[in-house]
Amino acid sequence: MAAALPVECNVHPVVLFSIVDSYERRTDENARVIGTLLGTNIQGIVEVTNCFCVPHNESEDEVAVDMEFARNMYELHKKVNSSEVIVGWYATGPDITEHSLLIHEYYSRECHGPVHITVDSTVTALKMPIKAWVRQNMGVPDKAKGTVFTPIPVKLTTSEPERVGLDAMIRGVNSSRRTMDILSDLQHVAKATGKLQDMLDIVLSYVDDVVAGKIPADNQVGRFLNDLVANVPKMDPDTFEEMLNNNMKDLLMVLYLSNLVESQMRLNERVTILAQEKEKASMI
Repeated sequence: MAAALPVECNVHPVVLFSIVDSYERRTDENARVIGTLLGTNIQGIVEVTNCFCVPHNESEDEVAVDMEFARNMYELHKKVNSSEVIVGWYATGPDITEHSLLIHEYYSRECHGPVHITVDSTVTALKMPIKAWVRQNMGVPDKAKGTVFTPIPVKLTTSEPERVGLDAMIRGVNSSRRTMDILSDLQHVAKATGKLQDMLDIVLSYVDDVVAGKIPADNQVGRFLNDLVANVPKMDPDTFEEMLNNNMKDLLMVLYLSNLVESQMRLNERVTILAQEKEKASMI
């Protein structure tokens, strides 16, 4: 069964990191880099979770892509993660070039309805715009047809492990250390609570300004706030505090048991090492 034509594209951070890394490692004669996008296409929703760079030579008159390298790399990736398939290709640069159609033809044979992602490597105004495109044929029946690249919505998405890594990287931006420690569970709870408090302050400030007539009301924001309030379970403060304390006790108990198991494993490892050293000494 062929995959549906892409209508939306979600890109994970590791893909952008890989694209930027390949762009920084390019040779001097290459103005841009291209590569294969890997992921899934479920009912037209493309999830790009991985990618790899493909060597190519490009001039004003022609373009040559190392297809054999692309096939070998894909075969190696399938051995690591068989669920990731080819969903399209990427290129650095702000625009689609005249050679993009030729490269897109190759990926059209590798997958149904490939998506093309362009990453603006010029970093204008400290931003790196990302766009996603799909190819569509245009023309009249029984006549010569042309091709046009149509943009589709693209957004960045993260899984929970990726979010932890990104948070650690963001915390290390202004740090002079070369390493950054991962936050503990309690620190994550404290950070999430502080972030929630800041967001509630912003919402309350917005509502107060609307009620006071300082800013005009936005019907869409009002509907979002209404849905948010309607989804919050109604409970008295004492019940909420008791539920929060019980969950906190469960979290502390899990932390205590995990630390206890870790200490026990280290102790057993040390005892084993001492026993082995004693045995070797007795044999000598």
